[in-house]
Amino acid sequence: MGEVNSPINLNLKHPDLFRDQAYVNGKWIEAKSGKRFDIVDPGSNQKFASCPDMAAEDVDDAVKAANEAFQVFRTFTPRTRADLLAKFDSLIRGHKDDLATILVYETGKPLVEAYGEIEYAASFTRWFTGEAERIQGTTFPAAIPGRRIFTIKQPLGVVAALVPWNFPIAMILRKASAALAAGCTMVAKPSPETPLSALTLAYLAEKAGYPKGVFNVLPTTLANTPSLSEALCKHPLVKKVTFTGSTRVGKILAAHCADGLKKLTLELGGNCPFVVFDDANLDQAVDALIPLKFRHAGQACITANRVYVQRGIYDKFANLLAEKTRQIRVGHGTDKNTTMGPLTVPAGLDKVAGQVEDAKKNGGTVLTGGNRLNLNNGYFFEPTIITNASQSMKIASEETFGPVLALFPFDTEEEAVKLANDTSMGLASYCFTKNVDRMWRMFENLEAGMIGLNSGNASAAESPFGGIKDSGFGKESGKDVAINEYLITKTGTLTLEGQY
Repeated sequence: MGEVNSPINLNLKHPDLFRDQAYVNGKWIEAKSGKRFDIVDPGSNQKFASCPDMAAEDVDDAVKAANEAFQVFRTFTPRTRADLLAKFDSLIRGHKDDLATILVYETGKPLVEAYGEIEYAASFTRWFTGEAERIQGTTFPAAIPGRRIFTIKQPLGVVAALVPWNFPIAMILRKASAALAAGCTMVAKPSPETPLSALTLAYLAEKAGYPKGVFNVLPTTLANTPSLSEALCKHPLVKKVTFTGSTRVGKILAAHCADGLKKLTLELGGNCPFVVFDDANLDQAVDALIPLKFRHAGQACITANRVYVQRGIYDKFANLLAEKTRQIRVGHGTDKNTTMGPLTVPAGLDKVAGQVEDAKKNGGTVLTGGNRLNLNNGYFFEPTIITNASQSMKIASEETFGPVLALFPFDTEEEAVKLANDTSMGLASYCFTKNVDRMWRMFENLEAGMIGLNSGNASAAESPFGGIKDSGFGKESGKDVAINEYLITKTGTLTLEGQY
């Protein structure tokens, strides 16, 4: 293990849980280059750990190990796979205190949000424990006499999972739970900012009894991420790639996968609209918007980015929202009084600051916030609301991924739909109204894969998750659809003699 001189002490209840080496074929290893990279606490800008800098040259061993393990794991009965996933789930829940501590120092999010992520993440292990035994084939009546047609479902093979830093435990478990339930093996590449949480999950998977090679983790730097990811996508033994991240990178990965015609799930950018009509319950809308926007400092793909408010309630809604926003307490995630932590990466500060300045230059008014915060040398920015927003501002077309939202006025339902859909992305949209007819029209007319109807929480293990347009394709979570992303459907046609 690497040694990093740091004033930060994680004080884990179970020190063995802390893992800072790559995990391949049941072994904790270093990169072939011998290089390592530092992990930084975004709340203090201090190094507190390091990990091996795995590179493209390390990919082949991991994929071959996963493929060898697949030849055995694919024969495990659904009940056995379900039992393993249930044990994994139990261990995750049993170590939630230490997992939450690691999450705070890797991502910067407040401790209460870290616990929330673990509960959300474990909902996938629990859900897919059941899905493992719900995999079913079908039979079809044939048009030709004496013929029977039926299908079976079989696991795809080795899966490459490329995971972001904003919800590192939830995102890896949403992918891994479905893959493991289906009988696939996995090579995961966590984000350079958050490798420790993924390695902790590998340790718990081992303790749950998963055979060596079934679950592998390759940490790497931002510099090595493109080449390592390309090597995974193009490896002939990798049969499926699942990625959560930006639209730009998703398109690059899709090109890598094209030559091998690999099955691909892409959960990409958001720039999600949030529409509030004048007949909405404003308290309900604000209470939904605050956590939707400012959870993890606005660093979520499904967060509200563009808030469209009907003109008759615009000022009232803005003032109510500002009042609640000013109650947010910014600080280090370990401080029990903190309700919003820092941004995870310093580049995020520059982006949100740039959007605020651009908004002001284009006639926008900063109702609250708008500034960087000098706290503990961390990456902090005030929760910010911009009024008098217009389509000419960068925030109207760029995904913010930070604690800044803009309020855009509108007059009619038709105008709101046009504005909400005026983006290349289509991950999630939100609508608040008490008119049932309008609600249903909005549900059908908003161009997104998920629609929140008087709700700001559109993600759950039992609910299909995924977008349309430039927000990707494929589904994660939900009954049948998610696990089918890791299965092939094989058709059998049998001709009988002596039968109708």
